[in-house]
Amino acid sequence: MEKFFKLKEHGTSVSTEVVAGITTFFAMAYIIFVNPGMLSQTGMPAGAVFLATIIASVAGTLVMGLFANVPYAQAPGMGLNAFFTYTVCFGLGFTWQEALMMVFICGIINVIITVTKIRKLIIKAIPESLQHAIGGGIGIFVAYIGLLNIGMVNFESGVPALSNFDNKGLILALVGIVITFILLILKVKGAIIIGIAATTVLGIPLKVVDLSTLGATAGLADSFKDLGTTFGAAFGSEGLGSLFSDASRIPLVIMTIFAFSLSDTFDTIGTFIGTGRKSGIFDEADEKALEEGTGFKSKMDKALFADSIATSIGAIVGTSNTTTYVESAAGIGAGGRTGLTSVVTAALFLLSIFLAPIVGIVPTQATAPALIAVGIMMISSFKEIKWDELEEAIPAFFAAIFMALCYSISYGIAGGFIFYVIVKIVKGKAKDINPVLWVATALFIANFVILAII
Repeated sequence: MEKFFKLKEHGTSVSTEVVAGITTFFAMAYIIFVNPGMLSQTGMPAGAVFLATIIASVAGTLVMGLFANVPYAQAPGMGLNAFFTYTVCFGLGFTWQEALMMVFICGIINVIITVTKIRKLIIKAIPESLQHAIGGGIGIFVAYIGLLNIGMVNFESGVPALSNFDNKGLILALVGIVITFILLILKVKGAIIIGIAATTVLGIPLKVVDLSTLGATAGLADSFKDLGTTFGAAFGSEGLGSLFSDASRIPLVIMTIFAFSLSDTFDTIGTFIGTGRKSGIFDEADEKALEEGTGFKSKMDKALFADSIATSIGAIVGTSNTTTYVESAAGIGAGGRTGLTSVVTAALFLLSIFLAPIVGIVPTQATAPALIAVGIMMISSFKEIKWDELEEAIPAFFAAIFMALCYSISYGIAGGFIFYVIVKIVKGKAKDINPVLWVATALFIANFVILAII
């Protein structure tokens, strides 16, 4: 295990990696239950989506761990599943089988742009100040997810407001935050996972945690039966067979695939830059190999490839885009530095097929403190930005703020890119803009136009 994952070289240990893997899993385990609830609205069997979510997560995360040797986990992405359901199926009128086919094609496109170095050219084109802004922005985004998950912030009056502390769930979350932060301040090893466990236990007498679901095992056989409905459906007569049958719809199909691909690509790139740069997972040596090498000579090469194939795998079994999860930051914050973290996370996802009731008792009030804590740690990236120089501060501001307020990493990157280009043009430094950045910015603008039209 030491030889395969190179634990000492990365300054970690088996116990640290296991704790990190467990932490990542519990930080993102909600997707097992949220994704079926979202996609089933399109007519897909919820049980099938439940299993497809797990299968896609296990496959993608294992490739990330065993092939790339980095501590990232993958699962169907939030936001992308909403786009799949509400825009593609409900808004544009595509069947869920056609939508799955578009997701599959999106995955193939991402594999191609990874193998041909386009993704890495994009990463190298991002100015260092924007990379730090992306890292800090992801910190705000992660913490914001945690605050929203526990209902600390509400929009009942039409504007963001602090919720009243008049319900047991929010009180439990506050206790969990205090416990987790005390453990972190005292530098207790495994502080985050201990905080999750302690908060879950405290939630039992408060009746926030429902133990009655522990005995629920029925329905698993039906879920496997339903999986036959979604598995390969993308290639059937209602998927590929009808997607391109109407010539008048082909431009819309292409634009929709483009929107899928753009969001997926930049969500992943943002996650890698934001978490990998600060933690040292993708260090200078790796960046040098990325610039000079061809094929899969760097961890970044392998990580991008792992992320690419996961989307197509997910589409085959029956779920929306699989992407690298920003919640991986929770495991990285707990010390995860190698693929062993990912392997542990993947193993827990696999076990959750049979232990779903146990996984389900861990409330969001227990995982939210972990997300908030990690967000705080990541915000320190802002100190590397020259905020007193507007040329650097303006793009950094929009990159960071848009991530949280628009609830999207890719929108944050889009904002940063667009304002970076504007600033450079105004300063008469257009020639300093990397050609890849010009193209990416144009694509983002085109994407916004497309979304406005469709």
